[in-house]
Order: sequence, then structure tokens, then C-alpha cells
Amino acid sequence: MFPLDGLVILTSIGLRLIGLGYSVYLLYQVEDRRFGFFTLMLGLMASRQILSYQTGTSGIDELPGLVVSVLAVLTVYYLSEYVEQEQTIRETIEATNDRLRTFEKAIEHAGHAIFITEPDGTVTYANRAVESVTGYTRGEVIGRDPSMWKSGYHDPAFYREMWETIEAGSIWEGQIVNETKSGAEVWVDMTIAPIVGDSGAVEKYVAVDTDITDRRERKEQITEQKERLATLNRTNEVLRDINRELVEADSRADIETAVVEQFANSDQYAFACLSDQAVDAEMIRPRAKAGIDDTDMEELIAAINDLEGADPLRTAARTGTVQISSCADPEAEWCDPWLDRGYRATVAIPLTYGDRQYGVLCIGTEAGDAFEDIETAVFAELGETIGYAINAVESKEALLTDSVTEIEFQVTDPSYFPVALTADGGSMELTWMTPGTGDTLVQYFTVTGLQPEAIREYVAGTPSLTAVDILTEDDAELQVRFEVQESTLARPIGEAGGDLRHIEAADGRARLTVHLSPNANVRAVIEGLQTDHPSIELRARRETERPAPTAEEVRTTIEESLTDRQREALHTAFIAGFFDWPRENSGEEIAETMAISQSTFLQHLRTAQKKVFAVLLRDEPVR
Repeated sequence: MFPLDGLVILTSIGLRLIGLGYSVYLLYQVEDRRFGFFTLMLGLMASRQILSYQTGTSGIDELPGLVVSVLAVLTVYYLSEYVEQEQTIRETIEATNDRLRTFEKAIEHAGHAIFITEPDGTVTYANRAVESVTGYTRGEVIGRDPSMWKSGYHDPAFYREMWETIEAGSIWEGQIVNETKSGAEVWVDMTIAPIVGDSGAVEKYVAVDTDITDRRERKEQITEQKERLATLNRTNEVLRDINRELVEADSRADIETAVVEQFANSDQYAFACLSDQAVDAEMIRPRAKAGIDDTDMEELIAAINDLEGADPLRTAARTGTVQISSCADPEAEWCDPWLDRGYRATVAIPLTYGDRQYGVLCIGTEAGDAFEDIETAVFAELGETIGYAINAVESKEALLTDSVTEIEFQVTDPSYFPVALTADGGSMELTWMTPGTGDTLVQYFTVTGLQPEAIREYVAGTPSLTAVDILTEDDAELQVRFEVQESTLARPIGEAGGDLRHIEAADGRARLTVHLSPNANVRAVIEGLQTDHPSIELRARRETERPAPTAEEVRTTIEESLTDRQREALHTAFIAGFFDWPRENSGEEIAETMAISQSTFLQHLRTAQKKVFAVLLRDEPVR
């Protein structure tokens, strides 16, 4: 064997052993069965080569085996490179699949409805949340077009703009009203994103829908609350301005003008007017207005008076209750006069003080819901406040004017206690009257021809009389103090700003003399009295001058400086002979009559005496 033959064989054997070892190493490292095959093949090749070397085969014969050995080793090497790349790719694919599975789970469990559609809109994928948003199952949605839940809320231009946006490759975002499977409308926050391929063409669309119905309703509620609060704030501003004007007003006309102007000047209201209702007919007569010209006012009032059915103004005047009305039903007959002039809602507020009504304040607005957020009680309180202010200025005018309207009534109703007590003879004459505790009046009468026991017996059986005290008695007359539940005769007179000057009763007939201011509504006073005493008769009415300044003015000044309790303590003490010597009644006895302690009685009495002396001695009123 030539040396070259040995070198060839040894080289071939070496290469095969190297390939065998490398293959075994790779088989152990990557556990790929292909390296097991190469390990077996190279092992057999190496064994054969060793056998050939031992048998003395020539190198020339083994030269192809050397080439095979080289190729086998190279195959193992390149296979190892391929396997390494394959492993890397496999790991990458597995990682990608893991991410895709995670992404799929995330989409499936997302709280938003997610759709994937073809370019023509056909749904190819929908997650679980689709049912909560649309009411349809995934099986009902896939293969269908999203137009299946169109609600009809949006016009074609809305959808046209949406498709133009996404077909151009842009993302569309907005809020849309869809209809669920049950037919309910839901607000949906929608985002549609096009999936664009390498060619630039849209291949898919992905849409994400979120049901925002509850959120939108809460937002609308908050907005409504803010608007309601703004309405109330504006109304409160008007009411504050009106209250300020009421305090500063010197006459009824000033009050009426200020009230209607404050409402008309507010952006919230269109016009305001104040009207009277005729006593003998249901006719509305305007007294003051603002925000509407004379012609429209006359035409509106004429149209209202021509209505045969009920309307807010006359209903408020008749019932004395606030009437908030909206022309939501244009078929309502009473709406015609208002709608013809652009007014869609009104509130009619009776102006009252006690049982007396001073007219109706009417406010009109072009907004049909302008009064929905304002409670009726607010307007009712406003009507009472304005009524009180009118009553106050009329009472003030009555005190300051030199002339008064004097009216005389005759009462024969036996429910009136002076009539009942004198029905069988005797007489009663009012000497003084003052407010008592709670809703009572304290009235002092000089009584003749009646027995004390008869008076006490009558009072005990009369619910309207809560107490009676015979202060003094002699053979000729009695001085009697009555506590009367608020008199149905005195109340209408007081509410009209009048002054009950005198009461005298004899033989079952009582005559009352009342002073009213010249501009007082005498008819309203009469009707107020006749409500509880239908038999009352107006016997005389005359205009007379207020008496010239006399001791009466001093008395008025004194009375104005005294509280009700101080006045009663002073008067009771005087009538009961507390100031006589010797005293006819002690302080303890008088206090018991007034249902107060002796110390309280003496405190009221001394304070009253001090105020009386201050007026008499200093010639000035006590504040």
C-alpha cells in the first residue's frame, strides 16, 4: 500500500469519526431524530472505512469514500445550521401564537362589542359582547350586515358621511343610535377603523362599539339639573328684585308696575300683566302690563273674555290657586289666544292676603317648558307676598289720608254672639278690641240688661268664644271681656286695611261701623263678610273726613308703641279697677284672668305705663 493510500483512508476515517461525534453531540443537544439517522449512517461508514483500511484496500479505491465523508460532514454541519434556524422560527411562531391567543382572549372578554367586516359590510367576526350591545347572538350577526340594527334616528347623510370616511382609509368616530333585537334604542359610542393591505386597498373594517346609554342619560340628567338650577337662579333674582321694589313702593300702582316690569325685563319671560276680575261676571280687566303693547294686550284680554270654557287666568281668579299651563295640546281652546301671539306657556298667580284677592298676575313665555322646574308653592308665596304688600300700602294710605269711606252693616245672624246675647233684650257696645294669643281676638263690651250667669252659660256652649270675664258689674251695666276665635266679621275688614270702629247690638240686631281707605274695594269687603254671614246688610256708605287731630291721635301713637300683651295688660287693669283706691281687683286676680303669672302681668303693665308717660310727657312716640 502506497503512503498516499493510507493518507486517503485515514483522512476519510477521521472525517467520518468527526462527523459521527458532531452528529452525536447535536443529537444530544437538539434531540432531532435526523441527527440520529446521520449518527447511524456515519457510524456504519466509519466502521466500513476502518475495515477497508485493515484489508489493505488501495487509496484510489477509497477516494470516493473520502468525498462521501466530506459531504457527510458538511451535511451534518449545514443540517445543524438549518435545525437552529428552524428552532428559532418555531419559537417565534409559538410566541406569536401565544400573543394571538392572548389577543383573542382579550377581544372575547372585552366589555366592548368588536366586529370585523368585509369591505361590503358583511360581518365575519364578532366577540361575546355583541349580544349585550345589540341583543343579537354572534351566530345571528356573522354573515349579516350592520344595517340590521339601524334605528331610523339618523338621516341618510349621516351614514353617507361615515362610509365616505372609512372608504377613504380614515378612522370614523362618533355616537350613533342603534336599535337592539328587542326594539329598544341605545346610544353607542362607535369607532370604525379600516384595515388597509399592501396595495393600499381596504381589506377589512374593524368596529368597536360601547353602549353609552346610561352615561348619556346621566349626562342629560346633569344638564337638565344645571338648566333647572339656572332657571331657579334667574327666577330667584327676579323675586329678589321684586321684594326690594315692594319694600320701596309707596302705592299700589307702584307695586303693580314694578312687578310686571321685573318679569318682563327678565330674559326668561316674554311679558307680564296684572288684572282684576269683575265681581259680577267672569271678565278679566288689565291694570298693569309690561313686555306687550296696548293693542296686543287688549286683543289678548278680549279673546280670553270671549272664551266659553275655562282658562288659566279666570280659573286662578275664581279658585285662588296658581295655574301653571302649557300649550302642549294645541287643540285646547284656551291656547288659541296665546299661541296666536307666540306664547306657549303661562302662569296665573292670584295675589292674595288672607281671604282677600287683589287680582291675578299673569306671566307669559315663548318656551313651553319655562315653568316646569319651578314649584307651584314658589309662585303661591310670591302671590301672597305681593298681596301683603298691596294691603300694607293701602293700610298706610288709609292712615295718612284725610278722608275715609265709612260703611255701616246690620247683622241679624244668630251665630254672631252679640246678636244671640241680645235676642231677648239687653244691649252691647264695643269699647275696645285687641289681638289675643294665637288666632284669637280680645273684645271688651259694655253690657246692659243681661245677667252675668246668662252670659257665662252662653259662652260655655259657644265654640267660637274661648273665654269670658266679667270685669266689673253694678246695677246699671257690666264690663265684659270676651276671647273670640278669629272673627269672620273682623277678618275681611282687617285684610282690606279697614278699621272696625264700632259695634252695638240690641234686640237681636247688631250694627257695625267700618272705616276703609277711599280706594278700598268695598264690594270685595261686602262679599267677604257675606261668605260666612249671608244675611248681613249694607245699611249706609258715606265719604267722610278723618277727624281732626285730637286725643285719638295721641291714643293711636300710644297704641302703636305698645305690644299686644302690653296693651291688653294696661286696658284690663284699667277696666278691672286696678288703678282705683282701694283696688277692685289685685294684680294676681287680673293675671289669672289673662292666664299669665302675676310677675309677667306687672312687667307688661310697667313697660306700658312707661311708654304712655313717654308719649304724654315728652310729646314724642316711643320706638
